[in-house]
Amino acid sequence: MPSAPNPHADNASGPLRVAIIGAGITGVNLALGLQARGVNYTIYERAPGFREIGAGIGFSPNAERAMGLLDPGVLAAFKTVANPNGEDYFQWVDGHGTDELMFRLHVGKDGFQGCRRSDVLEEWARLIPAKRVKFGRQIDGLGEGRDGVIIMKFADGSREEADVVVGCDGIRSRVRQLMLGEQHPAAHPHYTNRFCFRALVPMGQARAAIGEYKTSTRFMYNGPGAHAITYPVGGNSVLNVMAAITDPNPWSEKQHTASGSKSEALAAFGDWHPTVRAIIDLLPDTMDKWAIFDMAEHPADSYVKGAVCVAGDAAHAAGPHLGAGGGMGIEDALALSALLEAVDKVVEEGKKSRAEAIATALVTYNTIRYARTQWVVQATRAACDLFQWRNPEVGSNAAKFGEEITWRFHKIWDYDVRGMVDEGAALFAAKIGDGQKGVILDAKVLGVKLDNTQGE
Repeated sequence: MPSAPNPHADNASGPLRVAIIGAGITGVNLALGLQARGVNYTIYERAPGFREIGAGIGFSPNAERAMGLLDPGVLAAFKTVANPNGEDYFQWVDGHGTDELMFRLHVGKDGFQGCRRSDVLEEWARLIPAKRVKFGRQIDGLGEGRDGVIIMKFADGSREEADVVVGCDGIRSRVRQLMLGEQHPAAHPHYTNRFCFRALVPMGQARAAIGEYKTSTRFMYNGPGAHAITYPVGGNSVLNVMAAITDPNPWSEKQHTASGSKSEALAAFGDWHPTVRAIIDLLPDTMDKWAIFDMAEHPADSYVKGAVCVAGDAAHAAGPHLGAGGGMGIEDALALSALLEAVDKVVEEGKKSRAEAIATALVTYNTIRYARTQWVVQATRAACDLFQWRNPEVGSNAAKFGEEITWRFHKIWDYDVRGMVDEGAALFAAKIGDGQKGVILDAKVLGVKLDNTQGE
């Protein structure tokens, strides 16, 4: 459970200053986890306010457990906007030929509930004091000052200092680019040769098109080279629709969206079952098509360099196909919150210098998060192949599909989140107990000097 508030947490002279770059799902959850533990933080967000696109998102059971361990208020805020499940199942349909159920997977009582992204971010943002967020701050440089302090340079010319910088700035993370170098293959995400259309459709319109039952709960429609997913959000007031399409063409790596149209979507599903064509017909006449990028082809070797690290999509962006990206960011936030609380305690007790404790904590964070999150990136691509009948050993075989998709989901859902925190605490304590030896060994591999600005 979170400790009592730290008396130093409300002033910049406290034992630790954490800078969170980005106010999306990962950044806000990290802030709330630190806040619950009395650790001093500031969020720097390039936008003029908290914002998320209005599309739907679902949070898996592991993500909910991580929310509860961050702070019970985080989970409670999500539950205020979570849409009730029509049925506690994922259900996959043969969307191409028969419109018949292929497989259903139980998600647990009230499990994997969905909501609008903007709704849940707004609820979480209510829990963050205004003084903790600085909007209109686009990170543009990182340098190392005296005593290991990180100098953050922003596009508006301003500079600020922190002891730890956590990049939660999404799939096109500027922090990741600054850590790795802009020419490094892992500094940028890469196109998965899939894009999607997505929309929130008024429920009355959706029910008129596909009926009461098909709009009341979560369905995915599988087929060759594409798939579509629908589920209700907004208190059953709207139907979230996402249609993902395999695309053999190149895509500009510099842009996430391109203009699209309903006619393009209808053409992609032209020979599918009438139910799916009716779903696609619910999309607006003109809309963006969203490229699906990830970090599968060129993963970063580490999420940490010195006193700087990345988390969430900035570290391990995956496609949406397993519904795991947001949850991975929340798990990252929990791991970092617990470890940075430990740094505060170690420094306050005079056991280690701030720099030693930070180095140990971030190396530990990388150790406990890297393998799982990298697996999710690859598993997400494999899942999309299953949905789109591109796995040659499975194809459209419903029984084989059920076997293959079940173990992947359960590897995500059944993760021991509390055990992760305990493992991190044990590793951190062991390294701290060993003196500098463990820190120096890891720093040789993972830590690098940033630009030496000396705070100039």
